[in-house]
Amino acid sequence: MLAVIYSHSHADHYGGVEGVTTAADAAAGKVQIIAPQGFLEEAVSENIIAGPAMSRRARYQFGLTLPRTPEGEITSGLGPGLSRGTLTLIAPTHLVTHTGQDMTIGDLRLVFQLTPGTEAPAEMNFYLPQLRAVFMAENANLTMHNLLPARGALVRDAKAWADYLTESVRLFAHQSDVMFAAHGIPRFGTEEIVFFLTNHRDAYKYLHDQSVRLMNAGFTGPEIAEVLKLPEILRKQWFNRGYYGTMSHNAKAVYQRYMGWYDANPANLNPLPPEPMAKRYIAAMGGAEAVLAHAKDAEDAGDLRWAATLLNHAVFADETNTTARERLANIYTRMGFESEAGTWRNIYLTGAQELRDGAMKLPPTAMNVGILAATTTPMLLDFASVRVNPEKAAARTFKINITLTDRNEKILVTVGNGVMIHEHGVHDPDAGAALAMTRPHLLMTLFAGQPCEPLIESGSIKVEGDASLYGAMIDLIEPLDTNFPIVTP
Repeated sequence: MLAVIYSHSHADHYGGVEGVTTAADAAAGKVQIIAPQGFLEEAVSENIIAGPAMSRRARYQFGLTLPRTPEGEITSGLGPGLSRGTLTLIAPTHLVTHTGQDMTIGDLRLVFQLTPGTEAPAEMNFYLPQLRAVFMAENANLTMHNLLPARGALVRDAKAWADYLTESVRLFAHQSDVMFAAHGIPRFGTEEIVFFLTNHRDAYKYLHDQSVRLMNAGFTGPEIAEVLKLPEILRKQWFNRGYYGTMSHNAKAVYQRYMGWYDANPANLNPLPPEPMAKRYIAAMGGAEAVLAHAKDAEDAGDLRWAATLLNHAVFADETNTTARERLANIYTRMGFESEAGTWRNIYLTGAQELRDGAMKLPPTAMNVGILAATTTPMLLDFASVRVNPEKAAARTFKINITLTDRNEKILVTVGNGVMIHEHGVHDPDAGAALAMTRPHLLMTLFAGQPCEPLIESGSIKVEGDASLYGAMIDLIEPLDTNFPIVTP
């Protein structure tokens, strides 16, 4: 028996599956695809609803548009840059549902530990008793990880992360001679494995507990981030250093997980957006020239964070101020070169690049056929719903019954009050139209820009009732522009 194991639901850990096997072999039972419970739902959903914004921000986190030079992108912080190859996905054929579950592949026995909500929403470690080896997925790394990626994601649970590492030590560490993981070098020897896992666990536990202690003492996220440091005994271990995640970023993530974005100060309850706020700051400080002078003083004093704040206001107050843009780009370049974290370096250098040259016009990331096949129809319609123009959806009210003939799915779509609602397994006899089509035709007309009228005229889409309603539904869904500005208004 052959098998592919997905350790967790991030694309760099499943996206190359068709490089080693095929969907046909998995369907025929020639190879098992093993994954943690919830894998498929998390793999196809994490980057769909907020996918356009995440993909734009990922350019900054991973330095995707930076040159691969000593002055540009040199690492993601966790390892080399992301693969630019084709992303693929084959649905799992075997799910791990609980810790202690075991299975044998060929002559090799595996014992699994389920760790949901840690580095990924669906993740697992496993132990190979015959080899006295433990695989720690991405729960134990060569660096401190992110509790909240700069690209955006749901905030991860530092307490759960630490608790699962405690469980890993108890279950596997003392019985292991080899530990390996999804990123980083293996470790050899029981003593070294126990030392690494316990000290890495203690870093996440300290981060969580002390962030919460300060939070409960009245500190806000930025205030916690400014003062929180690992104790020297943990900080001196290079695998706890902030090459990828940082104490500053992660402390704010712990605060956000418990408290959200609002820090309870009424002045911050309803602040001005960045552009009008910047214009008022510039006016209050005596105009752009005065702000540039203050920024120069800050830069000369080595206070780059304050210089960046001042120059950012100058740019947002007037994006045509080329002097402010160039000087802010220079500051970001210095901050990038001084950053220990690969992610921070990439973010600063990408900001500098876009201030100088503008945002690179990249096409939207397209899902491949395998990922589309694995994405449920409700998830796809959720993605359509968050692209609805509210004024158009408020201007009229209608209902459409849709039958996907190739999947035997029935969907009721209701438009009104500025929203589009979809209910599955529901049919309304009073709907204004009833359509029958295949799911590929649904995808092509909703997301790929193919006009529906020729398909209706040819009979590929069969309609009873008002045929114009499906076109009206499609018209609600706005195209995406994933090249929106970040460092300028």
